[in-house]
Amino acid sequence: MTSAAQHAQGNLRSIVNMMLAVMFFSLMDAVLKTLSAHYPPLQMACLRGLTALPLVLAWIQWRRGWGRLRKLRWSLHILRGCLGITMLALFTRGVSELPLSATYTIFFIAPLLITALSVPVLKERVPKAHWWAIGVGFIGVLLAIRPSGGDLQAGFATPGGLAVMTAALCYAVAAVAGRLLSRTDSTESLILTMMIFMSVGGGLLAWSQWKPVQMDHAALLLALAVTGFLGQLTINEAFRSGQASAVAPFEYTALAWGVALDWLIWQTLPEAHTWFGAAIIIGSGLYLVRREKRISEVHANAEHP
Repeated sequence: MTSAAQHAQGNLRSIVNMMLAVMFFSLMDAVLKTLSAHYPPLQMACLRGLTALPLVLAWIQWRRGWGRLRKLRWSLHILRGCLGITMLALFTRGVSELPLSATYTIFFIAPLLITALSVPVLKERVPKAHWWAIGVGFIGVLLAIRPSGGDLQAGFATPGGLAVMTAALCYAVAAVAGRLLSRTDSTESLILTMMIFMSVGGGLLAWSQWKPVQMDHAALLLALAVTGFLGQLTINEAFRSGQASAVAPFEYTALAWGVALDWLIWQTLPEAHTWFGAAIIIGSGLYLVRREKRISEVHANAEHP
C-alpha cells in the first residue's frame, strides 16, 4: 500500500474515532455542567480522573497491557497531565456559566491551533483541503455566534468565556503532545498517566476547597466515569493513526451535540443563525471525509487493478 493510501485510511479511522470521542465528551460535559453547581472546578477535574481510574485499570488488565507501561517519555506525560488538569478546570468554570452550545463555539478555536501547531511540532504537511475545511468550519462558528450582534464580544468578555478560550489553548497543546507521545508510547500509558494526573494533581490543588461528595450524585459520577473513559480512549486513537490536521475539524461536530443537549436537558434552543452556522460546519467535515475516502479508494484501485 502506498504512503498516500495509508495516510488516507489512517485519517478515516481517526475521523471515526474523533466523532465518537466528541459524542462521549459532549455527554461528559453535560454531566460536568450539572455537577459544577455543587463542586468547584478543580474538584471536578479530580473527580473526572478518580471516577474513571478503576475502568482504566480494568481495561489495561483486560488487554494485558502492563508491560507496555515500561517505556514512558515522562517530560511529555507531565506536560500533558498539567495541561489536562488546567484545561478541565477552566472548561468546567466556563460551562458552569455558559450554555453548552456557546461554550463549544468559543472552544472551536482549538482545531485551528492544533493544525497550526502540527506544522512546526509534528512536521506534518497540511494539505490545502485541510486548511479550507478548518477555515470554512470556523466561518460557520462565527456565523453561529453572530459576532455583529454583540453576542460574541459579550461571550468572550465574561470570565467564563475567557476560561474556555484558555482551556482551548491547553487542549490544543495537549493534543499535539499526545500525538508526539503516540509515536513512541502505548495507548495504555497515555490514558493511565492522564487519569493519575487528574486524580492526584487535581485532588491536591482542590484540597483546600474540597466539598463532601453527595451520595445523590452517584449516578452522575458513574456517567462521568464511563463517558470520560470512552472519550479518552477514542480521542487517543483518533490522534494516533491520523494526521492532526485531518482529525481536528471534526471537533466542530460538538456544536450539534451541544445544541441537542441544551434542548433535551435545559430546554434552550439556539436561533436560526446558529443552525445555519452548524450546517456549514457539518458540510466542511463531510467534504473532508469524502476527500479522504476518495484518495483511499483511488490508491486501492491503482494497486489492485
